[in-house]
Amino acid sequence: MPLASTTRSVRSGRPSRSIRSSRAAGAALAAVLAVGLSACAPDPATEAFLNGDEKAYTAEDFRVVEIPAEKRGEPVVFGGVTEHGEQFSSDDLRGRVAVVNFWYAGCGPCRVEAKDLEAVWQKHQPDDVQFIGVNIYDQADTAKAFADTYGITYPSLLDADTGEAKLAFAKVTPIQAPPTTLVLDRQGRVAARVIGPIDGTSILSTLVQTALAEKA
Repeated sequence: MPLASTTRSVRSGRPSRSIRSSRAAGAALAAVLAVGLSACAPDPATEAFLNGDEKAYTAEDFRVVEIPAEKRGEPVVFGGVTEHGEQFSSDDLRGRVAVVNFWYAGCGPCRVEAKDLEAVWQKHQPDDVQFIGVNIYDQADTAKAFADTYGITYPSLLDADTGEAKLAFAKVTPIQAPPTTLVLDRQGRVAARVIGPIDGTSILSTLVQTALAEKA
């Protein structure tokens, strides 16, 4: 390889033309690859969680969206296998208000909100409300260890391998990075969405009570 292609110009102190050209070509290629990969890359918050950044969500990210009955669309049809190997179907929820929480064990905000989710679940069990988690990342042993650690008594679907449950919901409502919590009305339609950790029990409990008060 000619010496000029690997050394700096003696007069200018800048990289030689061949190096500058090579670097420019490399930068252009990187830009093309970045565009191509962006279509299948996870959203920034999810990527941050998966990289162990527990500060991906901030107070400004927390949002509550309530959906009027006439704009809720079709019931969500979903199902899968829980961490205990039991089959679950959304058919089991019809006629009941349900809460669906998207989470995984390594998600810091998911750990923070766990006790509050369980508290709302315990409060509304007598109202025939069903909670179901959707674990988007873990296998059964990890999901069960999380439940044991944080005292979670409602089941979770293991969605890491198939993504079927998340896809079913994504067809009718935006699903942001975990944690995202949805309240389903008695028809199985998404009535409310909480983006980010639920921030205590009062907001989610109020959303559940609102759904319960609606006519079937």
